[in-house]
Amino acid sequence: MAKESFSFDIVSEADLQEVDNAVNQAKKELAQRFDFKGSKSSIEYDRDEKKIKLVGDNDFKLSSVKEILAGKLVKRGVSLKLLTFKEPQKVFGGCLEQTADLASGIPHEKAKELVKIIKGLGLKVQAQIEGEKIRVFSPKKDDLQSVISHLRKMDFPLALTFCNYR
Repeated sequence: MAKESFSFDIVSEADLQEVDNAVNQAKKELAQRFDFKGSKSSIEYDRDEKKIKLVGDNDFKLSSVKEILAGKLVKRGVSLKLLTFKEPQKVFGGCLEQTADLASGIPHEKAKELVKIIKGLGLKVQAQIEGEKIRVFSPKKDDLQSVISHLRKMDFPLALTFCNYR
């Protein structure tokens, strides 16, 4: 009888539908809030390019828009570690614009670091980098669950998602 092997994948990407929902909720809140009446503040989301564009009348309004978006993302279970904010730029009429990129995939250097951490646990597991994700194998499900729980406890600079658990 062949030995059965179990596995799971580690990825770093957002659920795009949840991001879409959070952005729509943030837009509704912007439209309803009294302090944003007559303001040019807005939020735009480009799902294909995985970018969110924030516009505010000034620094304070831009930071408020950012805070509203962050609150909605967290409520929807989207980690803020997935967002990389660029420096605000001055645009038309003295407004400020800031873009945020959504992470998709684990960079190679971070993937190597994760594999090293997994191997350092001393469990009978094998981790290998497959493009922008990491696949972890083991003959024991308990070892895989130990790896998942250890990585969840860590404060890793990337948002890690565990999927395809078999």
